[in-house]
This record gives sequence, structure tokens and C-alpha cells, in this order.
Amino acid sequence: MSRGAKPPSQRQLRVGEELRHAIAMVIERGEFRDPDLLGRAITVTEVRVSPDLRNATVFVVPLGGGDVAPILAGLKRAKAFLRHEISRMVELRAVPDLWFQEDTTFDTASRIDSILNSPEVRRDIDHPAAEDEFASDGDDGL
Repeated sequence: MSRGAKPPSQRQLRVGEELRHAIAMVIERGEFRDPDLLGRAITVTEVRVSPDLRNATVFVVPLGGGDVAPILAGLKRAKAFLRHEISRMVELRAVPDLWFQEDTTFDTASRIDSILNSPEVRRDIDHPAAEDEFASDGDDGL
């Protein structure tokens, strides 16, 4: 979310969650003919819907890691099929246009975790500095 942008409305959040469930079910069934998607375990982590509900960004991550670029390309090619299946599962006036993006939050969380568990940070957490260097020892300095 950019600075100054309004947070998503309850409707956006609800529609996003319904779309996430529907897309995950379609992916789980594995009815794709695309070679980049066959036999791949894909997790849909989040769906963000635009305020007008016409566009949805689908965040995905491949289970077990690996290169996400072919999966994103395969999902882009399967966009029409996915929208058709979603239209049968979710009651919306119009199914949003789907845009696929890699979810990097797990990588970011892992990087933060490794930093927090590094020896330097662990030492500071386990043994905090005694007192501020500039703290007075009872003398007002006046």
C-alpha cells in the first residue's frame, strides 16, 4: 500500500478472500493443460482487489521453492480458464481481471529471522548494554 492510500474496504477484503479460496480450489484440482503448471503445488497466499472490484492481484508461492517465473507465466496463460471457473464459484457481477505476482513475504520474514538470530544481534539481545554512557551517576553536573 502506498503512502496516503486508503486501506482496503471490508468489501474488498471479503471479495479478495472469496477469490483466494476459489482460485486455490481451482489450482488444487489441477485441471490445467499448461506444462508449467502440471504437477506443481502452488499456494495462493493473498488476493488484493481494487476499489472498483475490476482488478485483482493474486499473490502466489510455489510449495517447495523453485523458480516462480514459469508458474507466473503459466497462470497468466490460464487466466481466461481461471476467470471462467471463478465465475461459476463466486457470486459477483463481474469477475475481476487477474494479475499474478510472486509473494515475497516469506522470504522477507526468513531474512529478518536470520538477522535476529545472527551472533551479533543475539549477543545484544542476551546481554543488553548496562546503562547509557551519558547517564549521570548521581552528579547533577551543576
